[in-house]
Amino acid sequence: MISTLNDIKKGLNIIQNGEPYVVMEANFVKMQMRKPVMQTKLKNLITGKTMEVNFHQGEKVDEADLLRKKVDYLYNDGENYYFMAQDDFEQFAIGQDSIGGQVGYLKEGDKVDALYFNSNPVSISVAPKVELKVVSSPEGVKGNSAQGRVTKTAELETGISIQVPLFIKEGDMIRINTDTGEYVERVQ
Repeated sequence: MISTLNDIKKGLNIIQNGEPYVVMEANFVKMQMRKPVMQTKLKNLITGKTMEVNFHQGEKVDEADLLRKKVDYLYNDGENYYFMAQDDFEQFAIGQDSIGGQVGYLKEGDKVDALYFNSNPVSISVAPKVELKVVSSPEGVKGNSAQGRVTKTAELETGISIQVPLFIKEGDMIRINTDTGEYVERVQ
């Protein structure tokens, strides 16, 4: 049970309307002559939908009791992504809408964390940084670097495209920050 507004933070898992949500954004707002409010943006871990909720002083919020298990990513059929738990070899599917933007960082055989709510898998979370291979990257043009940090678009093995420095070429392995979707470094 969370009793104060200050305890509601980004990344916290809570129960709202009987379903698990993760707090995507949390902003404490205190206006003159009014009681403080915690403005939040919540993402449903089952459906993937987001909503905005304001929590007022004195409201009680239940923290979601989620179990985290290591699972292997097996494959996808376009709509669902299939995983296998490492401890009991149970196979299950999670819809693409529940995974959201993380699908671009999944490749077959990856080990990820699955979140279970009431003994049912509801979502996954990939590592904060992943390594992917560049499959397509145009050559950098000489003279493009006059403005400082210059980037180009590169397509990765999972199908996503990100901005990378000019020296990255096809076949390179690069590390990506999965929270921001940005290039971190080239892997040797």
